[in-house]
Amino acid sequence: MTQLAPAPATRPRPVRRPARGSVFLGMLRTTDPKDIAVLYLVTSFGFFLVGGAMALLIRAELARPGMQFLSPEQYNQLFTMHGTA
Repeated sequence: MTQLAPAPATRPRPVRRPARGSVFLGMLRTTDPKDIAVLYLVTSFGFFLVGGAMALLIRAELARPGMQFLSPEQYNQLFTMHGTA
């Protein structure tokens, strides 16, 4: 029978401590592509929600003739910001 060689001695590794600081700041300073992709998805979903809320306000204003709760200037600003978002 063949004899197995003893396993080579390994050096113990130092204990890894987590980086100091908050998780939020760590995500903002990251260069990891997966974390950056998550940031892009969260940001785009946030803008989608904001644009959707603006669209609901525009539709609520146009539901009946006349001005319900927005002035003409506020409506124009809301319409422009909805298009930007």
